[in-house]
Amino acid sequence: MPSKFREELGASFVATKGLDNCLFLYPMDEWKTIEEKLRSLPFTRADVRSFARFFFSGASELEIDKQGRILLPSNLRDYAMIEKELVIIGVGSRVEIWANEKWAQYNKTAESSYEEIAENLVGLGL
Repeated sequence: MPSKFREELGASFVATKGLDNCLFLYPMDEWKTIEEKLRSLPFTRADVRSFARFFFSGASELEIDKQGRILLPSNLRDYAMIEKELVIIGVGSRVEIWANEKWAQYNKTAESSYEEIAENLVGLGL
């Protein structure tokens, strides 16, 4: 784990199944905030229940060892299709881990629609 991300994640953090077949890593304080927000959503909605089950069922509290490494649980490695090489990126308040091949595919697709995505974000207030 790069030192910049080690500092941001802290001594222990939570890793879970992210979107687009990557893993999301959250510092504990950010995880608690997300957990509270998800708990405040109406559980009577099927989409809320489904997302919460998916998101929380993959969650694991992890630590970084003295050499800056983390041991990803096999269920998370399988979900993200991580076999050998991976990519670690910072995305605001979280860190994402991608299988190298999946990141290349995602990046290629996103790159081709980057301007369209940017235009749509303007409508969201960015």
